[in-house]
Amino acid sequence: QVQLVESGGGLVQPGGSLRLSCAASRGITRINAMDWYRQAPGKQRELVAGITRGVDTKYADSVKGRFTISIDNAKKMVYLQMNSLKPEDTAVYYCNVLNGLYPWGQGTQVTVSS
Repeated sequence: QVQLVESGGGLVQPGGSLRLSCAASRGITRINAMDWYRQAPGKQRELVAGITRGVDTKYADSVKGRFTISIDNAKKMVYLQMNSLKPEDTAVYYCNVLNGLYPWGQGTQVTVSS
């Protein structure tokens, strides 16, 4: 069964940067598509960024121009580079496909606060 493991979260000041990583294993030989989602306390999970065919990207309006999603198939990793972070980016971040094609990982907490 496919396993997704997110990492790279932490506490960062507004305006700072973080790079999240998603490791895909057990059953995925090549990553062609992956999404990043986030869930803030008391809110529904939302799609933040996605990549398909390895190169076509999409972003939520709230993160356009600040976040970048990418794939490294040599390492079977998907990254989310987050710049100019804002307090409203605070959430648990998850990677997955089609909002739950694979079992959800534990997520990685991102906290943006001064």
